[in-house]
Amino acid sequence: MSDKIIIFDTTLRDGEQCPGATMTLEEKLEVADLLDEMGVDVIEAGFPIASNGDFEAVSLIAERVGNAVVAGLSRAAPGDIDRAGEAVKGASRPRIHTFISTSPVHMKYKLQKTAEQVHEMVVAQVTRARNLVDDVEWSCEDGTRTEHDFLCRCVESAIKAGATTINIPDTVGYCIPEEYFDLIKMVRERVPASDKAVFSVHCHNDLGLAVANSIAGVQAGARQIECTINGIGERAGNAALEEIVMALKTRGDVLPFDTGIETTMLTRASKLVSAVTSFPVQYNKAVVGRNAFAHESGIHQDGMLKHTETYEIMTPESVGLSKTNLVMGKHSGRNAFRDKLQQLGYELSDNQLNDAFQRFKDLADSKKEVFDEDIEALVDENIATAQDRMKVLSLLVVAGTMGPQVATLSLDIDGEHKTVQASGNGPVDATFNAVQALVPHEAALELYQVHAVTEGTDAQAEVTVRLGADGTSVTGRAAHPDTLVASSKAYLTALNKLINRRDRLHPQAAE
Repeated sequence: MSDKIIIFDTTLRDGEQCPGATMTLEEKLEVADLLDEMGVDVIEAGFPIASNGDFEAVSLIAERVGNAVVAGLSRAAPGDIDRAGEAVKGASRPRIHTFISTSPVHMKYKLQKTAEQVHEMVVAQVTRARNLVDDVEWSCEDGTRTEHDFLCRCVESAIKAGATTINIPDTVGYCIPEEYFDLIKMVRERVPASDKAVFSVHCHNDLGLAVANSIAGVQAGARQIECTINGIGERAGNAALEEIVMALKTRGDVLPFDTGIETTMLTRASKLVSAVTSFPVQYNKAVVGRNAFAHESGIHQDGMLKHTETYEIMTPESVGLSKTNLVMGKHSGRNAFRDKLQQLGYELSDNQLNDAFQRFKDLADSKKEVFDEDIEALVDENIATAQDRMKVLSLLVVAGTMGPQVATLSLDIDGEHKTVQASGNGPVDATFNAVQALVPHEAALELYQVHAVTEGTDAQAEVTVRLGADGTSVTGRAAHPDTLVASSKAYLTALNKLINRRDRLHPQAAE
């Protein structure tokens, strides 16, 4: 068998389905460009039938991606399949990824169909998709809880109908690695002509085993792994692309496989996805977390000074990080700032660089020393809010023991400047009431969280705000030396996301 592992990235589809992770069209295009550049083999660009916005995103990505296969997801319904085929037709290498549930619990309660009816739908959906494109992937949703005889029967029929890739997902993250290995091995051995299709794994992380299960599937003969940047996705997320890739690269002695991914771009990809979704990467996240290559213990530091391999099994440079400690301050110039951004994994356009540099200068004037984390927070916020319709222009808050607490807020709303004064039970409440007055809405505040980006009394405050409306939750983040300014910007970032999502799903509301 080939030792090449096909990396199928579903950040733009399964990843975006994560509550609060909705991306704008421009953000999706930026992520797709980076995935293509770093060597991802298949980009699942979206679910075309879900909305006009999703259809447009898949179509535009299909037209602009130069190397990767571009896939659109569809259910077993003819309309879904036709819509997916229409969306990817502009790709140089189009794929329709169609799925249907096969487990007893899904067939009984979700589909309300018999096994025989589902089997007939498998043949019909793959045949219809195959008439539209040459590359068809078929998935048996909840495959790991499907009866083995029925699973093999459906896989065999899908291959006969023209499926070129067979995906057996652990949809609910239920398996352990030994089980998943045995399942993939069993299907490949029992299904006639299984060598005519590539077997794929798609593992969720409900028990924290998505990466381990994916690797077990590869060891059993699968040659495609479906994953996402930072592991984002439904519920507890998907297998993380960066962890999969670096596990295969680092442990080539027992995992003799190659992905073709340019690993030095992993950190850059992680930062981009974190910025556009406003989903922070946990500090101890494998490969791309802030502490992945950090050492505070004296014993560890002593070992690292003597030989880096005492406590590091891969180098920071291999994932796009730099160990250079360039101290940034108010006397730093534009070239030094650009060099620091490149070390941190950012590549900005000239306009983005100019804006980020000015914000950096303003920050440096208020701090004795600007740390890498300060710059990351500044640039991440700049990327995440670039397309926002509403932005904070100014904020003045009067607070203290005498009361009342009053906030005077000015916003740029679609190019128009508006100002209001509002009071509240404390400065934060007053600030949020001012936003409510300028942008009336019914979103509920589900989370308000503040922490310091770095140490010291002059540290930037990073504020996280989560808003909920119509069964959807979105998260906004912002950093600023003034906690109230950061709070207003984080609140507005989340509100922008809710409005953008509403406009995309319900264009009539925008009008």
